[in-house]
Amino acid sequence: MRRYLIIISLLALTACNSSTEQNKQTDSKLLPTNLVDNPYTANGLDTAAMKAKPTMDFKDTLHDFGSIHEGETVEYDFEYKNNGKNPLVITSAAGSCGCTIADYAHEPVAPGKGGLMKVKFNSASKPGHQEKTVTIITNSNKGTQMLFIKAEVIKK
Repeated sequence: MRRYLIIISLLALTACNSSTEQNKQTDSKLLPTNLVDNPYTANGLDTAAMKAKPTMDFKDTLHDFGSIHEGETVEYDFEYKNNGKNPLVITSAAGSCGCTIADYAHEPVAPGKGGLMKVKFNSASKPGHQEKTVTIITNSNKGTQMLFIKAEVIKK
């Protein structure tokens, strides 16, 4: 019985060590913590920190594809700019359903620079009036933002 406890203990130690090595490799791929800043403190809002946060300012947040034929895949590039004082990090951009996909640069966007959020809509099996959203999560002053697309899909 004692022999089994020793063997189990050694296996557990080995597993913990390999897990620690794996975490070190994963940690090197993470963003630096100085890109994520929370302006809310125990004393309330730190207005200086809030003013220093990045922004994600879009030229437009709604695009109407008009009439398209069922089965077509259409796309639109939403243009944005970081007018803040720190780098903008986009954590995720998710469509409201599987037919809507957002693609974006995964590197931080420097202050004064901009980028494109490419939104694709697949109209297969979606006849009629369609309205879809893309929810974007960032380290910006707003945190979460929404983009909207719509189309009138003509049935086959």
